[in-house]
Amino acid sequence: MAHRMNELKPEHCYTKEEVDKLIEKAIDDAIRKHNRNAATISMILGIIFLALFAEGFFRVMGMIPPFLGIDASVIQDIVDRVKEEVLRTLS
Repeated sequence: MAHRMNELKPEHCYTKEEVDKLIEKAIDDAIRKHNRNAATISMILGIIFLALFAEGFFRVMGMIPPFLGIDASVIQDIVDRVKEEVLRTLS
């Protein structure tokens, strides 16, 4: 039995080139979004680590008071040792 319709024609059919462009645009958008999110996360982590490093450095230098009774200051120890060494050398 012969078909009554020779060919079904949808209203709009995507060509291979149009499909490739749509896929390329979707991939580009996904990569752009990933890079933006990764950069934002990296900036936030960088600021946090820099702040924690600076806080620890200033605490060791004695510029920030001890936290929870833990004295990490090394400056006074160095001053005492140098003073002892100088006095021992001068005597």
